[in-house]
Amino acid sequence: MKSVLVTGASGFIGRAVTPRLRTAGYRVAITTRDRRSARDLDVDAVHVTGPLGPETDWRPALDGVEAVVHLAARVHVMDETADADILHRQANTEGTLSLAEAAAAAGVRRFVFLSTVKVNGERTTTAPFRESDPPAPDDPYARSKSEAETGLAEIARRSGLEVVVVRPPLVYGPGVRGNFLALLKICQARAPLPLAGAVNRRSLIFVGNLADAIACCLDHPAAAGETYLLRDGEDISTANLLRHTSRALGRPARLFPMPAGVLRLAGAMIGKSAVVARLLDSLVVDYGKIRRHLGWTPPFTLSQGLSETAAWFQARGEGVESR
Repeated sequence: MKSVLVTGASGFIGRAVTPRLRTAGYRVAITTRDRRSARDLDVDAVHVTGPLGPETDWRPALDGVEAVVHLAARVHVMDETADADILHRQANTEGTLSLAEAAAAAGVRRFVFLSTVKVNGERTTTAPFRESDPPAPDDPYARSKSEAETGLAEIARRSGLEVVVVRPPLVYGPGVRGNFLALLKICQARAPLPLAGAVNRRSLIFVGNLADAIACCLDHPAAAGETYLLRDGEDISTANLLRHTSRALGRPARLFPMPAGVLRLAGAMIGKSAVVARLLDSLVVDYGKIRRHLGWTPPFTLSQGLSETAAWFQARGEGVESR
């Protein structure tokens, strides 16, 4: 049985990845900062490593491991302090490279790194993002991930470690937090929104599709040394995302039109320009490379993903925080 170490296994994405790897026949070991956060996970071994950073001792967790799936990260949050670049770099760049160096020294064969589409940039205008585009990270989180990708390529070059980088767009699904959880709450509350005219296009990925793609990248010989952009099988506008999500929740979507220029001006006046931009701008990725190289296609449709997310949200109860 193949053995894999998963970092960040108790998080939103990790809780989809670990059962997918178990189903694929892997022996799964995980790392965690707090053993209690992993007590409900069906895994073979739990290693407490403490915070992600350059000083983390990975050696006990890597004993006997053939591959690593590195999901743990310091995530981007709004209104961060002036130290955001330093803090993200310590965790996401230096912590990742420390793990990769330790993995190479331990004889690990493959290292799958969860990066982000934000390495490509924040928005698309004409052509979709592709893996060959020059990086254009625009915030501390994206810069730290881009720098980690560069460092991993150097480690792979001199050690032979098979690094695979995956760059997902916005991930949604049961257990989601952040902006998508806020969207679910808005749709549940049937709040009127001035977004009927939002005809942008956004690529998203359901967490079940992301977990399946990671499992494919972990095992496929052709994935070694590659970077892949991912998405669900279709893109969607903000207006239609609100309509689909409201329908999945059994609620009517209460949308009305307002000129985009007015929305952007209002966002600027209240310090929410970035929030408005995400609602109105397009961000589309081309996932043709992973389909050609690995034969991967998303096992879940967008509609199925939204339905599963809505069912989880309703089951958790109104006002209960996601964990």
